[in-house]
Formats: sequence, C-alpha cells, structure tokens
Amino acid sequence: MTTEGGTATTTAGAALDGVDWTVCPGCDALLYGKRLARNHHVCPDCGAHHRLTAHARIAQLLDPEGLELLDVPADVHDVLEFTDTKPYPDRLAAARAATGLSEAVVLATGTIEGNPVVAAVMDFRFLGGSLGSAVGESITRAAELALATRTPLLIVSASGGARMQEGVLSLMQMAKTSQALGRLDEAGVLTLSLVTDPTYGGVAASFATLCDVIIAEPGARLGFAGPRVIRQTIGQTLPPGFQTAEFLLEHGLVDLVCRRGALRPTLARLLSVAGVDRTVGLGVDPDRAGGGSAAGPEVVVRDPGRLPGIDAWQAVRIARDLDRPTTLDHLALAFDDFQELHGDRVGGDCPAIVGGTARLDGMPVVVVGHQKGRTVGELVARNYGMATPAGYRKAARLVRLADKLRLPVVTFVDTPGAYPGVAAEEAGQAVAIAELIRLMSTLRVPVVTLVTGEGGSGGALALAVADQVLICSNGTYSVISPEGCAAILWDDPAMAPAAARALRVDAGNLLRLGVVDGVVVEPDGGSQADHHTAAHRVRAALATTVRALSEVDAATAVAARYERFRAFGSPGRGRGTPGSEGPR
Repeated sequence: MTTEGGTATTTAGAALDGVDWTVCPGCDALLYGKRLARNHHVCPDCGAHHRLTAHARIAQLLDPEGLELLDVPADVHDVLEFTDTKPYPDRLAAARAATGLSEAVVLATGTIEGNPVVAAVMDFRFLGGSLGSAVGESITRAAELALATRTPLLIVSASGGARMQEGVLSLMQMAKTSQALGRLDEAGVLTLSLVTDPTYGGVAASFATLCDVIIAEPGARLGFAGPRVIRQTIGQTLPPGFQTAEFLLEHGLVDLVCRRGALRPTLARLLSVAGVDRTVGLGVDPDRAGGGSAAGPEVVVRDPGRLPGIDAWQAVRIARDLDRPTTLDHLALAFDDFQELHGDRVGGDCPAIVGGTARLDGMPVVVVGHQKGRTVGELVARNYGMATPAGYRKAARLVRLADKLRLPVVTFVDTPGAYPGVAAEEAGQAVAIAELIRLMSTLRVPVVTLVTGEGGSGGALALAVADQVLICSNGTYSVISPEGCAAILWDDPAMAPAAARALRVDAGNLLRLGVVDGVVVEPDGGSQADHHTAAHRVRAALATTVRALSEVDAATAVAARYERFRAFGSPGRGRGTPGSEGPR
C-alpha cells in the first residue's frame, strides 16, 4: 500500500496510557477525551480535525433512526501472491484484527436530517485506507445502489492511495469506480464527496474528485502525488499549506471547506435540494404574482408604454450606484437556504461570480450571478464584478449541475463587462464566454435572468441566454459602455451621455426592442433606497416566472430559447427589428 499522509497519531475515542486523554497532532496539547468528543473530535485549542473511524463518522453524520450498515466484500485478492516483510493475507488479517473492519470502507444507508442517502465511508486505519479490489467493489456497489434507488450518494474519503499489494488490479479500481459515478451523472443522481485527511493517489484521482459537490474538512490534504512522492521524484520543495483544503479552495478544486460541526446541516441542505418533489408548490400566490394584486403595486411590467420615461444616462448612473443590492444581497433577502459553491475544478475560483443552490419561494434552484461588492475593499476583491475565465467556467459547472438535477437556473447580471486583462486572455477569456453561451442555450431546465444593474457586453450575455430576461427598472444592458462607445465613435469620452441615449441602454427601450421580456419595478428612490422592498419584488417576479416556465417540457423550452435569440435582427421575426414592439 501507499503511505502518503502518515499514520494517525490519534483516532476518535483513543486513550493515552489507559486514561481518556489524547495528544493533539496539531499542537501537542493534552486533551481530555470527553471534551474532545463533545467538540466533534476537533481540538478546542488549535482547531485540528482529528481522524475519525468510519463508524464514528457514520454516527456523527447520519441519523440513528433507520441507519443500516451494509455488507462489504471481504475476499482476499492476492493474485500476485505478494510478500514484502510479510505475506499480503497476513497483513489483511492483522488489519482486520486491529480495526474490527473487514475492509477499508464501511457502507450504510440512512438519512441526514431526514434526507435519504447512501454512504460509503473510508477508514484510514485499515492499511492506510488504500484502494484495493474490495474497496473499489464496495464503492461501486454503493453507487449501483444509489442508482437503483435514485438516492444521493455520499463518499467520505481517507486514503494514502492505491494498494500496491494488489498491483495493477488496484489501478483498475480507479476506472471501475469512475464509471459507476458516470452512470449516476447520466441518471441525474446527486453525488457528494467529503474529503478528509489525507486523500491521495488513486482515490483522489477517481471517486473523491468526481462528485457533484466536493466538501473538505479544514486542513485535509488532497492530491494525486503526495509530498513525499514529489520530493523523491523531482526534488521540489513544497510551499506552505500545499494541497490543504484551504489551498484547494483558493485554487478552485473544492466547493467549500466546512468545519466538522457544520457538516450535518450543510450536507442536509444539499441533499434536500436534490430530493424535493418538483411538483410541489407550483401554484401562484396572488400577493406575489408578477402582475401585481390589489394588495400591492404591479411588480413586472411587460408593456413598454406603461413604463415611466427615464433618461438613458441617468439610468446608467443609477445602475452603477454602489448602494444597490448585490447578488449576494438578493440571495440573502429574496432566497432561502443559499449554499455557495466554489471553483471551476480547473484551477481557479473567480470572486466576481458567485453561485450555488438555494430555494426560491420554496422551489429548489441553482443561482449564479455577478458580484461587485460595495466598499473599495470589496470592489477590488471582487474585481469590480468583472469575471475571469475561471468565473465563467465556474458558472458553467454550476448550470451543468442544475441540468443534471433538473433544477431551474436563475442568473443575476451586474457587470461592466468581462475582465479585459492579460491573464484573462492567456486563460482563454473568449473561449470561456463562448462555451458558456452555448451551454446556456442547451440547458433542459427553466432559465431566468434578472439584470439588476449594469449589463455590459458579452460578459453579461454569458449569464443571460435565458428563456425569460427581466431587468430592474433602473438597470441597463448594452454592447459596450457609453464611455467606450463615445471614445471610439466620437473620439470624446465626454459624449458618454449622448452615446447612452443613442445605444438605448435603458429598460424601456430594451423592452421595446424585445431584448428583455419584462421590467421589475423598483421601489421609490430605486432599489438602493429600500433593499427589502426591492428583494420582495425580485422574489415575486422570479418565482412567478420560474413557476410558469416549469410547466413547459424540456424539448419545447430548448426550442423556444433557440427561437428567442434566432429572432434578433431577423426580418419578420419580431425581435430587435424595425417596427418590433418587443416580446410576443
């Protein structure tokens, strides 16, 4: 077996010299066992997450009611008749005697806060959690059970890598388990990976990183080649924190780093989104309906003649007001149970794009949007809402997840445009935008876009290839900024107000052109003056639109989305052509 990650100095419930005391591997503090257990086996001094046995992990995550442990294959695959300092069968027998396990993984079915799940939980104590034939068979059986019952699959990984005593057969388990997860992708069954310390080699390069959502415990290490292999092979000195959960989050390779005490509610939130009945809650609440009610003002206007006039340049200035609600503001006020997910799984996590799962008026959805920030520090950190290729690839990953789970997609647009820097061009900015536009065109789920502030160029369009495009009444949408247009065509940036009027960037003109399908009326003084009222109207407009689109079958929706954009600039098709009066 491989031994990356070393051996555990402590495990859940370990005793020191016959007394219930444990030495923390993170800070060498002497910890009282009962206090450590109450803290989920996390050091109260340094925060180090102590390794757990598979059974302790299952007890911590799954509800006790209905929990069932499944049989794990325990055949000895000693086809090589392998012997190092002792024969392989003897090593297996010693591991079984020491751990009480038949193999390095435990399978279970049950629930997490009432949400059904099939769980495969690895145990590092058993030959370093190495991936052998029995482990691969167990993971595959868990995936097949999840497929047969259409139940989400949770895999908890802890492994030093492939089991060398089984030679190339252990290598084949990487393909075997990867194929099993691929079948779950095709069937639309949610898969979750919880990465614990350590996870290396064949496990890291197969089922641990192929799941829809990857969660890592703080400090957990994940990588294909472990530090010792890297040093021995190429002699490189590794940077501090290399391959840790925090390093992986920064590089877009995991969705979130979650402390052990928060794992149950986090997993439950994700599982509940995948398991909800899509037919529930599709009725329209008249007090939230897009057409308004006697109890309140009209929320969505679809007739441009009913909109009050606004000067295009004034709209530009309002749309850029830093006090306007951001995407994260709307997610906090208009949605419930938002779980942000990170990373493009390639090497980056652009902060100018945020997204994840949420509930909109009770309906599970995937939400993606530009995020500018409000203070100078936030604006700089978020790159002023200008996404890099990693942002568009993160968006693509999230909407693919929505398509797999048949969840509606809601996007928020508020950006001056895609980031125009050298690094972005080197990373394929144009390709990332083009691929996202194509992907959005083919999604088999309802897609609704709301332009909340600026809609700038292709950087905005990438998130706005939707069945319905709405815009806040002070929002704007344009091929280029007014200042850019003025500098190019007038050779005078001071002509920006004239350019804004010529480009017709305001909501009323966009509705007349059919570029948007409806205008969400902002409260008096604009959304920046009253975030709560603005969010209430956004919630009503989006919920009504999503419900209506959810009544349309996938093939019809995809065809209608194609026709929506096919019509722009096409004579006689009624969108963006002379004489067009907007959407029909």
